[in-house]
Amino acid sequence: MAVLLGLCHRNRRTSCAMELPGFAVAVWMFGCLYGSVVGYPNGKVREACTSMVPCHGGSPQLSPEHTITANGTEFKPGDSIEVHLSGPDFEGFFLQARDAEHLDRPAVGSFVLADRRRSQLLTCGRTKNSAVSHTSKAKKKDIKAYWIAPEDAPKHIQFLATVVKKYRIFWVKIPGPIVSQPDVLSPTPPLHATSEAMSTSQPVSYISKPFSASVCGITKFCIRNPTNCDPGSASCFFLSFQQEGSSVFIEMSGPSEGYLAFALSQDQWMGGDDAYLCVNVDHHVHVSTAHLKERSHPLLDSENALEDVSWRLADGLLQCSFRRGIRLPAYKGRFNLDTSYYIFLADGEASEGGLIYKHRRQPLVTNGLYNVTGLPQDIGGSRAPRLIKAHGALMFVAWITTVSIGVIVARFFKPVWSHSFLFGKELWFQVHRMLMLTTVMLTSISFVLPFVYRGGWSQQAGFHPYLGCAVMALTIFQPLMAGFRPSRHAPRRQLFNWFHWSTGTTARILAVVTMFLGMDLPALDLPDPWDTYAMIGFVAWHVGTDVLLEIHSYCLVHKVEVIEDDRVQILQSLTSAEAEGRLFKQIVLTIYVCGNIVFLVAFLIAINQV
Repeated sequence: MAVLLGLCHRNRRTSCAMELPGFAVAVWMFGCLYGSVVGYPNGKVREACTSMVPCHGGSPQLSPEHTITANGTEFKPGDSIEVHLSGPDFEGFFLQARDAEHLDRPAVGSFVLADRRRSQLLTCGRTKNSAVSHTSKAKKKDIKAYWIAPEDAPKHIQFLATVVKKYRIFWVKIPGPIVSQPDVLSPTPPLHATSEAMSTSQPVSYISKPFSASVCGITKFCIRNPTNCDPGSASCFFLSFQQEGSSVFIEMSGPSEGYLAFALSQDQWMGGDDAYLCVNVDHHVHVSTAHLKERSHPLLDSENALEDVSWRLADGLLQCSFRRGIRLPAYKGRFNLDTSYYIFLADGEASEGGLIYKHRRQPLVTNGLYNVTGLPQDIGGSRAPRLIKAHGALMFVAWITTVSIGVIVARFFKPVWSHSFLFGKELWFQVHRMLMLTTVMLTSISFVLPFVYRGGWSQQAGFHPYLGCAVMALTIFQPLMAGFRPSRHAPRRQLFNWFHWSTGTTARILAVVTMFLGMDLPALDLPDPWDTYAMIGFVAWHVGTDVLLEIHSYCLVHKVEVIEDDRVQILQSLTSAEAEGRLFKQIVLTIYVCGNIVFLVAFLIAINQV
């Protein structure tokens, strides 16, 4: 379990990673690419210098389990005081010394390490080595360091520590002993550090039953996926907003054992968004707010602007509800709810300690901008961007219909349509050429769409884009090679036929593999395992038709003794006896085309419903 201390200043909108050293940034990026929110295992958390609050969301624990001790009660400038933090196993910590009479002021003095393997020095503000933090998430029971009193030390110093036991279990500003300069009265009244974040803790109640969609579109603004589904069913994702005076009551539920989240965005891209998360942590749901920075994981807020928080885990559903003000000027990063936004709804897995992992499938995104405090509506959304849907649809049209039918026509229908002409050329050739050029056009258009959507190359699509590029290259090369086709009786015609056939066959095989991979990518993610079975069915349908026509041709060839050389096709020599099977071939072609259209329509319907 990757639970560790990730701390940030509570009044900053910027990412905790923005000011981290290079190695920490690299660790941050690695974690983003592999989809898990893992905080800061290296302990370099300078953004926490002021608040000492973890960027883990939720509220700190109220009763500390860990203690801070010092080997003295008095100090003079330049003195060294041994500070000891101990208690049950913990993974992250953050230790400072502050002015006991002004705990909101910066850290005072500097530290010297006692154990460089488990602890490290950090610089807060302008004071070098003014804080101590962990070096890894390895469990530890105690930490020791030495505090060096500065020349300009205040009269009273208090040691403070933030301790993280698990990702969602932490204590902020645990008060330690107060040490004073000689002949100085103790501060009156005694000072004890308290976490500012504790004030954000809200009482939590429990939801007794599934949410209702009966007033969706009447008094509630609802988003449901699938459309018009029942929030109580084990397959329904539900999000509702109901305005009540100057606040909005929000309900969210869905079949998730990890987390549910929604975000308000000014566009259909993740980044710069106002997010809300309900996370299952050890069979309790933590509700928190967050800010999305580009495509990185959520930056959980230390302050919580939510009220009337409730939750429920039952029947395979995660439910949570809460209230927030329509306008929250005191909370940076919270959008006004009286403005129109795109709305994202996502689900994913979470570790036992509350770490959330990147959603495996594309979030549900509304098809337009909506004002949740405006006219109540009952809408759905899409988990696939329109450009990606168009990409998939065009590829299916090209490689399930046009190219497959074109190959069958060229391979088996030359003798059938040898005496039929269209625009001065044999009918089979014109049909073949028209279908293949259509394939080139559809593939070229479809090839560009993902690059337009992503704005460049996708690093998260596995082998799909690489194979797609290979298919595109072969698709372009095939008609170019056909432009240099030798005459029918030329010596090199047989060599051309084999090259033309092998290039086309390779392209078709790679295209099928590419479609297999693309159907399960998060940006499209057709229903599984239906999509796999449907594609296997199409491949079997095409291969079966091809084998049937091959057997038919073989039988006809063996009925005659003379082979006519002028009837050489792409793969083999055929005789005039093939013409005897015209009716059979035309029936097979008709059935084959109808079958291809059925497969195509099934895939297009699946794409439309994603």
